[in-house]
Amino acid sequence: MTEIRRVTVFGGDGFIGRHLVQRLAARGLTIIVYGRRARDAGFLKPMGDPGQIVLANGDIRDPERVAAVIAGSDAVINLIGILREGRGQSFGELQRDAPGMIAEVAHAAGVRRLIHLSAIGADAASPSRYARSKGEGETALRAHFPDTTILRPSIVFGAEDQFFNRFAAMTKLSPFLPIVGAATRFQPIYVGDVAAAIVAALDDPLTTGETYELGGPTTYSFRALLTLMLAELGVRRLIIDLPPSLATWIARLSAFLPEPPLTTDQILLLRHDNIVTPGARTLSDLGLVATPLERVLPEQLKRFRRTRPSP
Repeated sequence: MTEIRRVTVFGGDGFIGRHLVQRLAARGLTIIVYGRRARDAGFLKPMGDPGQIVLANGDIRDPERVAAVIAGSDAVINLIGILREGRGQSFGELQRDAPGMIAEVAHAAGVRRLIHLSAIGADAASPSRYARSKGEGETALRAHFPDTTILRPSIVFGAEDQFFNRFAAMTKLSPFLPIVGAATRFQPIYVGDVAAAIVAALDDPLTTGETYELGGPTTYSFRALLTLMLAELGVRRLIIDLPPSLATWIARLSAFLPEPPLTTDQILLLRHDNIVTPGARTLSDLGLVATPLERVLPEQLKRFRRTRPSP
């Protein structure tokens, strides 16, 4: 990575970003972390030397601000993405429009490498707004920066994830876990492996213009993932597979909530498996071995386990 000295990371203050910034900092790179509340991510600063990690607040929808933080960077990494719309954030703006704008600005600035984190299932023709915006974002990227390297992970797990943490918290409040698509398959990938994949892609010029799908070593059904989680927690909860019609009714009723438990768009996503496509370039093509879920989950769920009161 000798020619890469300065990197701008969009969304570097998020779940995946903190793992990536740590790896980039260890290589001595100057890192510009850009996000809505990037300056609140002071925990990133100790990962590097004084002045090595710069936190810059800003709106991804502001082309002038985006151009300013990209200026002088050799590489740009885009991690920005949302799982649901709300609070002034939309799939169209963040996952369809922003990637194209970043790519256009990066190309004009002479950036050498652009790496974009998308998602398995990204498809411009998908009925799901999430998957469709991801697919449209990839198309826009390649239109302005054909050499973009695209990484598509399955669900990402780790200490700060929004999957196991959410369901583990639910076990504290409810004797059952309602889900949709119990048979839908996932290939969970550890957040550290995603960060390692981004760095590996940055290291290797042969990844330029390629797309990689990132999945863990094992495929699980939605029900199997929750069963594994419950076993780690040492609790029993009834897993209820809601009929799509009932789930849709619940999603519509709860749409007005700040954090709805389910959205109609998520129901559409859960109709399809979220696993690596046969024949796709994968983590192994980046020279990496995926971390088993069972190796990480016990430590990750430790804070949710019930502890016996002292005698």
